Amino acid sequence: MTLSIRNQIPGTVTSLTAGEAMAAVKVRLTGGQDVTAAITTESVNDLGLTEGSEVKTLVKSTEVSLATGPLQGISIRNQIAGTVTDISTGKAMASVKIDVEGGALTAAITKDAVDELRLAVGSPVVALIKSTEVSLATA
Repeated sequence: MTLSIRNQIPGTVTSLTAGEAMAAVKVRLTGGQDVTAAITTESVNDLGLTEGSEVKTLVKSTEVSLATGPLQGISIRNQIAGTVTDISTGKAMASVKIDVEGGALTAAITKDAVDELRLAVGSPVVALIKSTEVSLATA
């Protein structure tokens, strides 16, 4: 299956906390960084997820926000450090490519945000992704 989701990083499920309707699934990415996905318990069962399951984390580029450093006092679970490798800007929006341990991410953000954060190739950034915006796929 081919997907339009650009951000696809492989990893391994390290823990599952299932509730009645939703589950928190922690995944260790191939680069060693941890990501939490909040998915339905039904999806956990449909995918047959257990600790040790190999998965791909999937995140639309429009769901990736950027910061110039780690943040505290924020509910966003996933903060992935990386380095900007490319910036393509239009009149209103920009596509920012980020190299992270074990893969790459793309963030679709406003051109104003790129300017205000003073992003450039080589800039260190932290990709911020809500756990509810992380999907999981199995092979």
